[in-house]
Amino acid sequence: MKKALPWLRREQESKSHSKLFLQGAKVVLRDKLLEDSVNDYAWRTDPELSKLDATRPIKMSYSAFMKYSRGELDYPNSSSKRLAVDTIEGIHIGNCMYYDIDPRRRQAELGIMIGDRRYQGMGYGTDAVLVLLCHIFEATPIGRVYLHTLEWNARARSSFAKAGFLETKNVRREGMDFVKMDIHKCDWQNSRTIEAHRSKDDKNSAKVCLGPS
Repeated sequence: MKKALPWLRREQESKSHSKLFLQGAKVVLRDKLLEDSVNDYAWRTDPELSKLDATRPIKMSYSAFMKYSRGELDYPNSSSKRLAVDTIEGIHIGNCMYYDIDPRRRQAELGIMIGDRRYQGMGYGTDAVLVLLCHIFEATPIGRVYLHTLEWNARARSSFAKAGFLETKNVRREGMDFVKMDIHKCDWQNSRTIEAHRSKDDKNSAKVCLGPS
């Protein structure tokens, strides 16, 4: 798999020399650390958070979970990349990832959870998705990112739409209804170009309103 994904191999080989640190307006995405497991265990045993994530709370003990987490860090899966979501101040509030990486189709699925309830519904998730998409489309060959979100989760659907995802179809899995959403690199690039021009126009308009200095 590493031969098929040379960019992941290079990322793994350089891991000892540089850590991934991606900063947005509200969050920082970074490589996972073993100490994250304390929060991860609390979030993954929480019934309400599991419901939002369309999963069931894990039943393993904390010690078993720590052993599992250590194994994930020591032997990372080349078909997925998992990152911690921190606030700018350095508070660990969630996780995000892209997985099921398909090198032939140049696509991957995205997942995110803001586990700390104090930061839910405040734009941290949207910012994390925007930062992750920027990394994926600029640092990897992936040209399409998709996701599945629960049909009834209007807040999540709205957040993904703000990040540029479009709803493509309804999907039913294991008795649950999901909405599949995706975004293509070309559309992402176009939206960035439009936003850059809009920002430039806004600055020019501000100068006109202020008048000559």
